[in-house]
Amino acid sequence: MFEKSLDNIAERILTLDEESMNNLWEKYKKRMEKFDTSKEWEKAVIIFFIINAVRVKNKIFNEQVTQNATKSNSPRKPARDIPYLKRIK
Repeated sequence: MFEKSLDNIAERILTLDEESMNNLWEKYKKRMEKFDTSKEWEKAVIIFFIINAVRVKNKIFNEQVTQNATKSNSPRKPARDIPYLKRIK
């Protein structure tokens, strides 16, 4: 049940607009830096790290997409009938 709850939270976060979340980053960063023992501070910390998690996820995703596109566009070496092996004694 706990894992299902986390999965549902992640699913909802993935539907949020990244740009809107990025616009809130500074607000929650400042709130997080002003420590107090309130629930509002705790929620601000969680929200700040959720925004960061989405930013990191998107950065990794974009890098991988770019890297895979570059690999698929580069010419491949022709396959050899005989593998290149060197005998070492």
